[in-house]
Amino acid sequence: MLQRLFARWRRPAFAIDELEPAQLDSQNLTRALARDMLADRRAERRARLAKPLIYAVMILGPVLILRWLPSPFDARPGPSSEAVGVVELAGEMADGKQASAERVIPALRRAFENERVKAVVLSIDSPGGAPLEAERIYTAIDSWRASHPKPVIAVINNVGASAAYMVALHCDEIYAGKYSLVGSIGAVLSGWDFHKALERVDVGQRVYASGNLKAMLNPYLPMSPEADHKAKDLVTKMGRQFVDELEAERKGKLATGVDFGSGEIWGGLEAHKLGLIDGVSTLDQVVKSRWPDLKMHGFGPGNANGLPLIGSSVVDALREVGFIGPSGAQAVALR
Repeated sequence: MLQRLFARWRRPAFAIDELEPAQLDSQNLTRALARDMLADRRAERRARLAKPLIYAVMILGPVLILRWLPSPFDARPGPSSEAVGVVELAGEMADGKQASAERVIPALRRAFENERVKAVVLSIDSPGGAPLEAERIYTAIDSWRASHPKPVIAVINNVGASAAYMVALHCDEIYAGKYSLVGSIGAVLSGWDFHKALERVDVGQRVYASGNLKAMLNPYLPMSPEADHKAKDLVTKMGRQFVDELEAERKGKLATGVDFGSGEIWGGLEAHKLGLIDGVSTLDQVVKSRWPDLKMHGFGPGNANGLPLIGSSVVDALREVGFIGPSGAQAVALR
């Protein structure tokens, strides 16, 4: 098809065919041949320029579509028989990442709505991230569980910390391996301070703010005492909310006399003793012990039964090298 298209673009309008027999003298013939030669060269030039452009559109077009419409391309066939649906929460929980609410929620929906799925397992391997991402995911779990009642189990693999652990709190039970890392309950508000470096080169920034705290996170201005107090108060309150949620969801299971809001992280065995998880077990052990006759079926948004989701991985790779613009930064994180 492309060869026919390129051949059509190379085909010149033959000026010699327009000459009448009486006009076929040497001068007219030379002019016609010259025009034909120029037309042919222009056509070849257009074809050379168009070919890489068409290939670029063919290759990058689907990638850009995946960037802006990721959810439909995360879809994959459901199980052919009764199964345990596995939804992944892997990596940093931030906008545009694999563990973002934008990608995890559609996978949860497919798992809950599939009639062959008898239970949903949230496979967690995440250090946490943006609190809003966690809130969107666990509210979606609460919503789908109410409309499609199924057991929902969280299994922490290598790490389930901070915002990722917050999501796990909203599952029926939480499991982790003995070498897993669990906890890091709290909030972090971070930013850079460049104002001293700018002073060394006699450079400053003029900032006009409507309030004394409006520009509190500007890295080119010194932190005022009021801004410092506000930042500490903000993370303290958010950390307290996290602990309150922990105590509400794990009521009657937590050990006494432990400062769970210290930001500490624990191994799986200790997390079990403290009541942060319900048992020490891996993903395969949990499924085999609870549903021995059912196989696991991956609903994404990462790997589909061991096969990589090519579209998402390509988009992430292009974003890393700067081809696709970076996502907006999150100032407050649960880590």
